[in-house]
Amino acid sequence: MSLEITHLGSGSRGNATLLSTNETNVLIDCGFSLIQTEKRLAALGIKGEEIDSIIVTHNHGDHAKSAERASKKWNAELHCNLETATRMGWEPMRVCRTFGSLERVVCGTDFSFIGVPVPHNDADNVAIITSSGKNERAAFLTDLGESTLELKKHLEGCKHISIEANYDQKKLIMGPYPDSLKRRISGRGGHLSNFQTSKLLSEVMHSGLNSIVLTHLSEKNNAPHLAESEVLYHIGEEYNGGIAISKQNGPEFSHFLGQEEVEKIRAN
Repeated sequence: MSLEITHLGSGSRGNATLLSTNETNVLIDCGFSLIQTEKRLAALGIKGEEIDSIIVTHNHGDHAKSAERASKKWNAELHCNLETATRMGWEPMRVCRTFGSLERVVCGTDFSFIGVPVPHNDADNVAIITSSGKNERAAFLTDLGESTLELKKHLEGCKHISIEANYDQKKLIMGPYPDSLKRRISGRGGHLSNFQTSKLLSEVMHSGLNSIVLTHLSEKNNAPHLAESEVLYHIGEEYNGGIAISKQNGPEFSHFLGQEEVEKIRAN
């Protein structure tokens, strides 16, 4: 079985993504309550105790909320970089295993990842690039105000990209947020707009990219149809794969790496 990718939910109220191979189950981020995370896993027929590792991208609560408790309860290895561990108060080796930038970390027998630094306010955030077999790479990136050359290099060749499309520029400008918050969201350490996401995807586009999931959409400053249409406008003629949107209340679908169409999740 190729890598199975399922977003349990994505947005400002919580983020978690389940990655499953033949031998390994990994969560990228654990930003919901422990009860809510276990409920969402149960919708997939997965028990918390079946999770082997939890990777935390950065210290913000919507990505790290229940990671330590889940790690202890499920006996799952907790991975993050040193700055995230420090900010969360997690003692390296005893509570978590820390990794350096671009360091390859092996989880189980058929899964590994690296963390690529990305700019984000008050956090040492990383994008996660996973490898689950020969040329079976996938990318997961949220909470960054702009791309970097290093990130683009690692996105090239990925068969799947999950990427935030946080806000529509016009909706943000015209919206209810104070100007200081608008500047923070749209700044270098903030989030990617629909246009920035579209531009980045167009720059790393290649024939082997089969699937894209747009994540972390703002409920006030964006809309699914705006994010999707902006991306398709920029990459539509060059891209033949599938595109989907992860919403706050998941899981709704799964991807198998290399497969264009999603697999809808049926309610148990």
